[in-house]
Amino acid sequence: MDNDKLTQLNSTEISSLCVYCGSRVGDNPAFEAAARQLGEEMAKRNMTLVYGAGSIGIMGILADSVHRHGGNIIGIIPEFLDEIEVGRHDIQEFVVTPNMHERKALMFQKSDAFVILPGGLGSLDETFEIITWRQLGLHDKPIIIANIDGYWDPLVALIESTISRGFAAPECTKLYTVVDDVPGIFDALKGVHLPPDNSRVDRL
Repeated sequence: MDNDKLTQLNSTEISSLCVYCGSRVGDNPAFEAAARQLGEEMAKRNMTLVYGAGSIGIMGILADSVHRHGGNIIGIIPEFLDEIEVGRHDIQEFVVTPNMHERKALMFQKSDAFVILPGGLGSLDETFEIITWRQLGLHDKPIIIANIDGYWDPLVALIESTISRGFAAPECTKLYTVVDDVPGIFDALKGVHLPPDNSRVDRL
């Protein structure tokens, strides 16, 4: 049996999505609508949501949608944010970590792919970190930027600027996929399989 067929047999399909998104709702109803649609579609596909465990903002809307449609949720939050972001305890798995670093590592470990919905500085931090980890070869999990109503246009332009100014290789644009809507997220995940040892949390 050739190596490609062997890899396919030993690989796994995407079953959990880590979603980075805002603890505020933003200024455009399209952001809330996308979160609701994503939650519903994840539940229909039996995809587990891995997220920051908050009950407010876009993240709260997303979790509400997954929960309402019978989906599975893993929420991971550092102890100091449990009150600030109103940690959601009525989910299948609620994990409190001692700090942000352990939260990020655990979210990474429990996820097969990453989706970035509109969000703020925290979402930007998580986005650049997970892209950088892929650039460094720590993982090869899909990263999908959901550019709802052009929200992430400045982010995409910034990355392209770092390339054009000589601080990043052109191949860096292959580290992530940009889509315009929720259906595009699932189109980007079609046919994607992960090797069983994809998680490299020991090297983070």
